[in-house]
Amino acid sequence: MEMKNYSSSISGFILLGPSSNPHLQKPLFAVFLVMYLITLVGNGLIILAIHSDSRLHTPMYFFLSNLSFMDICFTTVIVPKMLVNLLSETKFISYVGCLVQMYFFMALGNTDSYLLASMAVDRLVAICNPFHYDVVMSPRRCLLLLLGSCTISHLHSMLRVLLMSRLSFCASHVIKHFFCDTQPVLKLSCSDTSSSQIVIMTETLAVIATPFLCILFSYLRIIITVLKIPSVAGKWKAFSTCGSHLTVVVFFYGSVIYVYFRPLSMYSVVKDRAATVIYTIVTPMLNPFIYSLRNKDIKRGLRKLRDQVYS
Repeated sequence: MEMKNYSSSISGFILLGPSSNPHLQKPLFAVFLVMYLITLVGNGLIILAIHSDSRLHTPMYFFLSNLSFMDICFTTVIVPKMLVNLLSETKFISYVGCLVQMYFFMALGNTDSYLLASMAVDRLVAICNPFHYDVVMSPRRCLLLLLGSCTISHLHSMLRVLLMSRLSFCASHVIKHFFCDTQPVLKLSCSDTSSSQIVIMTETLAVIATPFLCILFSYLRIIITVLKIPSVAGKWKAFSTCGSHLTVVVFFYGSVIYVYFRPLSMYSVVKDRAATVIYTIVTPMLNPFIYSLRNKDIKRGLRKLRDQVYS
Protein backbone atom coordinates (compact mmCIF):
# COMPACT_ATOMS: atom_id res chain seq x y z
CA MET A 1 0.00 0.00 0.00
CA GLU A 2 1.35 3.40 -0.97
CA MET A 3 1.88 5.73 1.96
CA LYS A 4 1.27 9.40 1.37
CA ASN A 5 3.88 11.71 2.89
CA TYR A 6 2.29 14.98 3.86
CA SER A 7 5.57 16.65 4.83
CA SER A 8 6.26 17.62 1.22
CA SER A 9 3.00 19.60 1.05
CA ILE A 10 3.52 21.47 4.33
CA SER A 11 4.14 25.18 3.87
CA GLY A 12 5.40 25.60 7.40
CA PHE A 13 4.76 25.56 11.14
CA ILE A 14 3.54 27.96 13.80
CA LEU A 15 6.00 28.57 16.66
CA LEU A 16 4.12 29.48 19.85
CA GLY A 17 7.26 30.98 21.40
CA PRO A 18 8.45 30.98 25.03
CA SER A 19 4.92 31.81 26.21
CA SER A 20 1.47 31.74 24.61
CA ASN A 21 0.23 34.54 26.89
CA PRO A 22 -0.32 37.59 24.62
CA HIS A 23 0.35 40.01 27.51
CA LEU A 24 3.88 38.60 27.95
CA GLN A 25 4.98 38.93 24.32
CA LYS A 26 6.46 42.46 24.50
CA PRO A 27 8.06 42.06 27.96
CA LEU A 28 9.64 38.78 26.81
CA PHE A 29 10.82 40.50 23.62
CA ALA A 30 12.61 43.14 25.70
CA VAL A 31 14.16 40.56 28.06
CA PHE A 32 15.42 38.24 25.33
CA LEU A 33 16.66 41.13 23.18
CA VAL A 34 18.79 42.40 26.08
CA MET A 35 20.08 38.87 26.78
CA TYR A 36 20.93 38.38 23.09
CA LEU A 37 22.82 41.68 22.89
CA ILE A 38 24.75 40.83 26.07
CA THR A 39 25.63 37.46 24.52
CA LEU A 40 26.90 39.09 21.31
CA VAL A 41 28.91 41.79 23.08
CA GLY A 42 30.28 39.57 25.86
CA ASN A 43 31.42 36.72 23.63
CA GLY A 44 32.67 39.17 21.01
CA LEU A 45 34.86 40.89 23.62
CA ILE A 46 36.26 37.53 24.76
CA ILE A 47 37.23 36.69 21.16
CA LEU A 48 38.82 40.12 20.55
CA ALA A 49 40.67 40.05 23.90
CA ILE A 50 42.16 36.61 23.19
CA HIS A 51 43.22 37.47 19.64
CA SER A 52 44.68 40.87 20.59
CA ASP A 53 46.90 39.56 23.43
CA SER A 54 49.72 37.23 22.33
CA ARG A 55 50.01 35.88 25.90
CA LEU A 56 46.53 34.39 25.48
CA HIS A 57 47.51 32.40 22.39
CA THR A 58 47.46 29.12 24.31
CA PRO A 59 45.37 25.94 23.82
CA MET A 60 42.92 26.79 26.62
CA TYR A 61 42.14 30.23 25.18
CA PHE A 62 42.11 28.86 21.64
CA PHE A 63 39.22 26.61 22.66
CA LEU A 64 37.58 29.40 24.69
CA SER A 65 37.61 31.81 21.72
CA ASN A 66 36.05 29.13 19.51
CA LEU A 67 33.48 28.35 22.21
CA SER A 68 32.54 32.04 22.31
CA PHE A 69 32.23 32.11 18.52
CA MET A 70 30.02 28.99 18.55
CA ASP A 71 27.86 30.54 21.28
CA ILE A 72 27.29 33.64 19.13
CA CYS A 73 26.28 31.47 16.16
CA PHE A 74 24.24 29.11 18.36
CA THR A 75 22.05 31.87 19.82
CA THR A 76 21.78 33.63 16.44
CA VAL A 77 20.19 30.50 14.96
CA ILE A 78 17.35 30.74 17.52
CA VAL A 79 16.92 34.17 19.12
CA PRO A 80 16.40 36.56 16.13
CA LYS A 81 13.56 34.40 14.75
CA MET A 82 12.05 34.14 18.22
CA LEU A 83 12.22 37.94 18.64
CA VAL A 84 10.47 38.48 15.29
CA ASN A 85 7.74 35.99 16.26
CA LEU A 86 7.20 37.68 19.63
CA LEU A 87 6.15 40.85 17.79
CA SER A 88 4.27 39.02 15.05
CA GLU A 89 0.76 37.62 15.08
CA THR A 90 1.49 34.81 12.59
CA LYS A 91 4.61 33.33 14.27
CA PHE A 92 5.28 31.39 11.08
CA ILE A 93 8.36 29.40 10.06
CA SER A 94 8.60 27.58 6.73
CA TYR A 95 9.04 23.81 6.59
CA VAL A 96 12.52 24.16 5.04
CA GLY A 97 13.38 26.96 7.46
CA CYS A 98 12.40 24.72 10.36
CA LEU A 99 14.70 21.92 9.18
CA VAL A 100 17.55 24.37 8.54
CA GLN A 101 17.14 25.86 12.02
CA MET A 102 17.07 22.35 13.52
CA TYR A 103 20.22 21.41 11.62
CA PHE A 104 22.34 24.37 12.71
CA PHE A 105 20.97 24.33 16.25
CA MET A 106 22.12 20.73 16.73
CA ALA A 107 25.40 21.16 14.84
CA LEU A 108 26.47 24.22 16.84
CA GLY A 109 25.13 22.88 20.15
CA ASN A 110 27.03 19.60 19.76
CA THR A 111 30.17 21.47 18.73
CA ASP A 112 29.85 23.38 22.01
CA SER A 113 29.79 20.12 23.96
CA TYR A 114 32.88 18.77 22.14
CA LEU A 115 34.72 22.04 22.76
CA LEU A 116 33.89 21.75 26.47
CA ALA A 117 35.35 18.22 26.36
CA SER A 118 38.49 19.53 24.61
CA MET A 119 38.87 22.16 27.34
CA ALA A 120 38.55 19.43 29.98
CA VAL A 121 41.33 17.46 28.26
CA ASP A 122 43.44 20.64 28.20
CA ARG A 123 43.01 21.04 31.98
CA LEU A 124 43.76 17.34 32.49
CA VAL A 125 47.07 17.56 30.64
CA ALA A 126 48.01 20.90 32.28
CA ILE A 127 47.48 19.52 35.82
CA CYS A 128 48.36 15.83 35.46
CA ASN A 129 51.13 15.99 32.85
CA PRO A 130 52.46 19.58 32.84
CA PHE A 131 55.96 18.71 31.55
CA HIS A 132 54.53 17.32 28.30
CA TYR A 133 51.79 19.94 27.94
CA ASP A 134 53.35 21.75 24.96
CA VAL A 135 53.81 18.46 23.09
CA VAL A 136 50.42 16.92 23.86
CA MET A 137 48.44 20.14 23.31
CA SER A 138 50.34 21.28 20.23
CA PRO A 139 48.67 23.77 17.84
CA ARG A 140 48.20 20.99 15.28
CA ARG A 141 46.39 18.73 17.76
CA CYS A 142 44.22 21.60 18.98
CA LEU A 143 43.22 22.34 15.40
CA LEU A 144 42.45 18.65 14.80
CA LEU A 145 40.28 18.59 17.94
CA LEU A 146 38.35 21.61 16.65
CA LEU A 147 37.90 20.15 13.16
CA GLY A 148 36.88 16.79 14.61
CA SER A 149 34.32 18.48 16.88
CA CYS A 150 32.76 20.33 13.94
CA THR A 151 32.77 17.29 11.64
CA ILE A 152 31.13 14.89 14.11
CA SER A 153 28.53 17.50 15.09
CA HIS A 154 27.53 18.31 11.52
CA LEU A 155 27.27 14.62 10.56
CA HIS A 156 25.05 14.06 13.59
CA SER A 157 22.81 16.97 12.58
CA MET A 158 22.61 15.79 8.99
CA LEU A 159 21.42 12.34 10.08
CA ARG A 160 18.87 13.83 12.48
CA VAL A 161 17.41 16.22 9.90
CA LEU A 162 17.21 13.44 7.28
CA LEU A 163 15.20 11.33 9.74
CA MET A 164 12.90 14.25 10.52
CA SER A 165 12.38 15.05 6.84
CA ARG A 166 10.93 11.57 6.26
CA LEU A 167 8.10 12.11 8.76
CA SER A 168 4.52 12.95 7.78
CA PHE A 169 2.66 15.90 9.27
CA CYS A 170 -1.07 15.78 8.67
CA ALA A 171 -2.66 17.23 11.81
CA SER A 172 -1.69 20.26 13.88
CA HIS A 173 1.23 22.37 12.65
CA VAL A 174 1.59 24.32 15.90
CA ILE A 175 4.98 23.76 17.56
CA LYS A 176 4.66 24.42 21.29
CA HIS A 177 8.17 25.80 21.53
CA PHE A 178 10.19 28.87 20.54
CA PHE A 179 12.26 27.06 17.89
CA CYS A 180 12.24 23.85 15.85
CA ASP A 181 13.57 21.30 18.31
CA THR A 182 13.32 17.54 17.83
CA GLN A 183 10.86 16.58 20.55
CA PRO A 184 8.12 19.17 19.90
CA VAL A 185 8.30 18.53 16.13
CA LEU A 186 8.08 14.76 16.67
CA LYS A 187 4.92 15.33 18.73
CA LEU A 188 3.23 16.77 15.63
CA SER A 189 3.97 13.85 13.32
CA CYS A 190 1.20 11.45 12.35
CA SER A 191 3.81 8.87 11.29
CA ASP A 192 4.90 6.00 13.48
CA THR A 193 7.81 7.71 15.26
CA SER A 194 8.83 4.77 17.46
CA SER A 195 11.71 3.69 15.19
CA SER A 196 12.80 7.31 14.71
CA GLN A 197 12.76 7.83 18.47
CA ILE A 198 14.96 4.78 19.04
CA VAL A 199 17.48 5.87 16.39
CA ILE A 200 17.48 9.47 17.64
CA MET A 201 17.82 8.47 21.29
CA THR A 202 20.63 5.98 20.55
CA GLU A 203 22.51 8.32 18.24
CA THR A 204 22.04 11.29 20.59
CA LEU A 205 23.26 9.22 23.51
CA ALA A 206 26.42 8.34 21.58
CA VAL A 207 27.11 11.89 20.39
CA ILE A 208 26.33 13.70 23.65
CA ALA A 209 27.56 11.03 26.07
CA THR A 210 31.01 10.79 24.43
CA PRO A 211 32.15 14.33 25.32
CA PHE A 212 30.31 14.17 28.66
CA LEU A 213 32.11 10.96 29.67
CA CYS A 214 35.37 12.51 28.49
CA ILE A 215 34.74 15.45 30.84
CA LEU A 216 33.88 13.12 33.75
CA PHE A 217 37.01 11.03 33.17
CA SER A 218 39.19 14.15 32.92
CA TYR A 219 37.88 15.59 36.19
CA LEU A 220 38.19 12.25 37.95
CA ARG A 221 41.87 12.15 36.97
CA ILE A 222 42.28 15.81 37.95
CA ILE A 223 40.73 15.23 41.40
CA ILE A 224 42.96 12.21 42.04
CA THR A 225 46.05 14.23 41.05
CA VAL A 226 45.06 17.31 43.07
CA LEU A 227 44.43 15.23 46.22
CA LYS A 228 48.05 14.03 46.05
CA ILE A 229 49.35 17.61 46.34
CA PRO A 230 50.54 18.02 49.95
CA SER A 231 49.67 21.69 50.57
CA VAL A 232 46.15 23.09 50.72
CA ALA A 233 47.29 26.16 48.80
CA GLY A 234 48.71 23.96 46.05
CA LYS A 235 45.47 21.99 45.81
CA TRP A 236 43.41 25.19 45.59
CA LYS A 237 45.71 26.73 42.97
CA ALA A 238 45.56 23.61 40.78
CA PHE A 239 41.80 23.14 40.98
CA SER A 240 40.91 26.85 40.73
CA THR A 241 41.93 26.79 37.06
CA CYS A 242 38.98 24.42 36.44
CA GLY A 243 36.28 26.34 38.30
CA SER A 244 34.98 28.40 35.37
CA HIS A 245 34.91 25.44 33.00
CA LEU A 246 33.17 23.20 35.54
CA THR A 247 30.47 25.84 36.14
CA VAL A 248 29.69 26.06 32.41
CA VAL A 249 29.61 22.25 32.11
CA VAL A 250 27.06 21.95 34.95
CA PHE A 251 24.78 24.60 33.41
CA PHE A 252 25.04 23.18 29.89
CA TYR A 253 24.80 19.44 30.50
CA GLY A 254 22.32 19.68 33.37
CA SER A 255 19.66 21.24 31.14
CA VAL A 256 20.59 19.17 28.04
CA ILE A 257 20.26 15.86 29.91
CA TYR A 258 16.92 16.95 31.39
CA VAL A 259 15.47 17.86 27.98
CA TYR A 260 16.78 15.10 25.71
CA PHE A 261 17.24 11.94 27.73
CA ARG A 262 13.60 11.22 28.45
CA PRO A 263 10.96 9.34 26.43
CA LEU A 264 8.66 11.41 24.20
CA SER A 265 5.73 10.42 26.44
CA MET A 266 7.30 12.39 29.32
CA TYR A 267 7.67 15.54 27.25
CA SER A 268 6.40 18.62 29.13
CA VAL A 269 5.94 21.87 27.19
CA VAL A 270 6.43 24.34 30.04
CA LYS A 271 9.26 22.51 31.84
CA ASP A 272 11.16 21.75 28.65
CA ARG A 273 10.88 25.32 27.37
CA ALA A 274 12.29 26.61 30.68
CA ALA A 275 15.18 24.10 30.63
CA THR A 276 15.90 24.82 26.96
CA VAL A 277 16.15 28.56 27.66
CA ILE A 278 18.99 27.78 30.10
CA TYR A 279 21.33 26.11 27.60
CA THR A 280 20.28 28.01 24.47
CA ILE A 281 20.18 31.57 25.84
CA VAL A 282 21.25 31.84 29.50
CA THR A 283 24.46 29.76 29.36
CA PRO A 284 25.90 31.47 26.22
CA MET A 285 25.15 34.83 27.87
CA LEU A 286 26.82 33.87 31.16
CA ASN A 287 29.90 32.20 29.66
CA PRO A 288 31.88 35.47 29.15
CA PHE A 289 31.18 36.51 32.76
CA ILE A 290 32.01 33.08 34.17
CA TYR A 291 35.33 32.96 32.29
CA SER A 292 36.36 36.57 32.93
CA LEU A 293 35.30 37.46 36.49
CA ARG A 294 37.94 35.29 38.19
CA ASN A 295 40.39 34.98 35.30
CA LYS A 296 43.30 37.40 35.56
CA ASP A 297 44.53 36.60 32.04
CA ILE A 298 41.19 37.47 30.43
CA LYS A 299 40.91 40.63 32.55
CA ARG A 300 44.38 41.66 31.38
CA GLY A 301 43.44 40.93 27.78
CA LEU A 302 40.26 43.03 28.10
CA ARG A 303 42.24 45.93 29.59
CA LYS A 304 44.74 45.69 26.75
CA LEU A 305 41.89 45.68 24.24
CA ARG A 306 40.39 48.75 25.92
CA ASP A 307 43.73 50.56 25.81
CA GLN A 308 44.10 49.76 22.10
CA VAL A 309 40.62 51.14 21.36
CA TYR A 310 41.16 54.40 23.28
CA SER A 311 44.82 54.94 22.33
